Amino acid sequence: MQVSYKWLQEYVDLNISPRELADRLTMAGVAVENVNYLGEGISNVVTGQIVKIDPHPNADKLIICQVTTDGENRIQIVTGATNVSEGDKVPVAKEGAKLPGGIVIKKSKLRGEESRGMLCSGQELAIDSKLMPPEQQSGIMLLPEDAPLNVDIVEYLGLDDHILELDLTPNRGDCLSMIGVAREVAALLGVEVRMPQCNPTEGEADVSGLAKIDIEDADLCRRYVARVVQNVKIGPSPQWMQQRLRAAGVRPINNIVDVTNYVMMELGQPLHAFDYDKLADRHIIVRRAKADEKIVSLDGFERKLNENMLAICDPKGPVAVAGVMGGLDSEVTDNTTNVLIESAYFNPVSVRRTSKALALRSESSARFEKGIDIGGCVRAAHRAAYLMQQLAGGSVARGVIDNYPNPLVEKTVVLRPARVEYLLGVAVPKEDIISILNSLQFKVQDQGEELLVTVPSFRPDVSIEVDLIEEVARMYGYNQVPDTSIYGITTQGKRTESQRLVNKIKNVLVGCGLTEVVTYGFVSPKVYDMMNLPEDSVFRNALVLQNPLSEEQSIMRTVPVPSLLEVLQRNHNRQIHSGAIFEIGKVYYPVEGQDLPDERATLAMAFSGSTVESWNKPAVAMDFYYAKGVLEVLFNKIGIKDVRYVPFGGAPSFHPGRVAAVEVNGKMIGVLGELHPNVLESYQLPHRAVACKFDIQDLMDAERQQPKFQSLPKFPAVERDLALIVKQSVPVQQMIDVINKAAGKIMKSVKVFDVYVGSQVAEGYKSVAFSLLFQASDRTLTDQEVSSQIKKISKALNAEFDAQLRS
Repeated sequence: MQVSYKWLQEYVDLNISPRELADRLTMAGVAVENVNYLGEGISNVVTGQIVKIDPHPNADKLIICQVTTDGENRIQIVTGATNVSEGDKVPVAKEGAKLPGGIVIKKSKLRGEESRGMLCSGQELAIDSKLMPPEQQSGIMLLPEDAPLNVDIVEYLGLDDHILELDLTPNRGDCLSMIGVAREVAALLGVEVRMPQCNPTEGEADVSGLAKIDIEDADLCRRYVARVVQNVKIGPSPQWMQQRLRAAGVRPINNIVDVTNYVMMELGQPLHAFDYDKLADRHIIVRRAKADEKIVSLDGFERKLNENMLAICDPKGPVAVAGVMGGLDSEVTDNTTNVLIESAYFNPVSVRRTSKALALRSESSARFEKGIDIGGCVRAAHRAAYLMQQLAGGSVARGVIDNYPNPLVEKTVVLRPARVEYLLGVAVPKEDIISILNSLQFKVQDQGEELLVTVPSFRPDVSIEVDLIEEVARMYGYNQVPDTSIYGITTQGKRTESQRLVNKIKNVLVGCGLTEVVTYGFVSPKVYDMMNLPEDSVFRNALVLQNPLSEEQSIMRTVPVPSLLEVLQRNHNRQIHSGAIFEIGKVYYPVEGQDLPDERATLAMAFSGSTVESWNKPAVAMDFYYAKGVLEVLFNKIGIKDVRYVPFGGAPSFHPGRVAAVEVNGKMIGVLGELHPNVLESYQLPHRAVACKFDIQDLMDAERQQPKFQSLPKFPAVERDLALIVKQSVPVQQMIDVINKAAGKIMKSVKVFDVYVGSQVAEGYKSVAFSLLFQASDRTLTDQEVSSQIKKISKALNAEFDAQLRS
């Protein structure tokens, strides 16, 4: 909501600056996000008139304008605008003038012709182009014919005004109006609110004989008020109204439409003006739309309605979508002479759902969604009729049609002053409580230890005692509540074990050079085919969204890797061909007999391309072994030991010969592998890509060892290399297991440093070289002890795998 400081002064006396007012409102719970001065940076720009226009002798797209700002002297200005004519009134920036953005106007020559100023567009005066007539949005701003000359444009356009941008909470729909804000300001400053004139002079015609209103669905429309204004003359609204509408962010259109928007901004009641003569039988029917019933809305698009939407109809069909937008066939045009004013209360939930379903959001729907003042419908209709009479010369029909099936019952709430003190921690005198509530237009009856408070209809958000206590607190002043120490039972705030694990995983992976991504939990059903999953895969059983954003996001994901591959694909399309990313997100598995799915937190990673090459380090391919190295670092940091990588054939998304199951103590906790070529082709990834996936709960359940102190060894270590020839089918992990078992306690570590397959090794065999580290904590090992262990290891490998020492 944009609040004009100058406009606000019409309803309440302001004796404080806009900045101070913003601070006071913010401290009272009506947050002001920004305070903007509309005329910021504008000087020496005045109203002027184009006296003569000549073509530019050296440029086809330029014209030479002779402009006067005082009616006598002329200034030559060259412009490329095409929307100006002789006699037009326009904003003129003279020599030395300043415009927003630090622009200074100087005398210049354009293609050989002198130009001593500039004709200004609305954008150059920092007026949003959307608030200008369409024909002026890309050209010079045209002023009314009666605009006086040589008047400061800041003053003439009402730019000498401060705009307070409110950041309202959803419950404060009453502050989406000037009067609503004026009530707050009046309560803060201790002054009265001046309500606008709402009593039109009525003609002889009786409205009951001119129109008929029927409400068929009172659950969606609790009140519908109508007035008829005859013999109006359509034209532009006066300058003062246009200024106020622009200050509120609304583009002026014509005097009738502007009145409806003006009253909406002023009183918070959305209105609609129908061309009375276009309504069949002059009969309004408020009903649910029929299935696939259609209407062409004011924006020119055909909308398809359904049975859950409320429509404003005549006997022939819909003429408006209730609370959202009017219909094109009944809009006010230049030929309109009679107007029917609609002022109604529509169900907030219904309006919100309709607005979302039709992808139509308007100032009206925003107010209906938050709940308007049902008691203000008649007042708003009177105000609109009064303004139309004043600005369009209309004759207002006598009386008002007010179809109000179930009138609002006044809401009363009991407030205990003692409860105010208990909750706020400060003793607010009962007299002050009554005064505060009265200033906010609540009616209060003093019943001793209790106050009986009647809530006004414009505050539907107040319904229980604590709501009233909040009103007292914010107006009394939060700064008057004394500071106190915390008392009562307290608990230490700390992360859960799973949260600590997740944070540690993130820190380790980022330290390994990976980038965390966050993707949607909604995916397309196509991902199953793209991931090469068979038709009977359990992962194809996914939850389908009832109201998806699009077909590409219509189901809840059951596998996390596709989301990462989409990121790699998007990056690749933008010339970023390498990437190492991870995500800790959820997957969703349907549970038979339950409404809610089983939500499982997962860790997924994806690698493609190579690392960045630098002057002292060559690029390294981010392949299977690179990803495995990252996992080894991760498992070491989070305390998971004895991790094994074993061949795995149950992952159709991965290359059948380059995938491993990750096991701890015989239990599979994840899968790591190079993606299947079909998957790479589906995601248009030119390089090999590696991915892995783990369930966070499996990582939690895995036995994790806590770091323990161990003194540094006192005795030297002995390192030996062992190279053996074995069949290519023998997994190296199994060889390491045999070495660890045969070597005994004095072997501290075993590492593979070379695997060779080639001409120097028989076909079908490979050479595997290990680095063995031996060390004892109580003595220096002898060469004989180490050699004995090497022989023992070689014998065990020979017995198990027929491994031969490489000569």
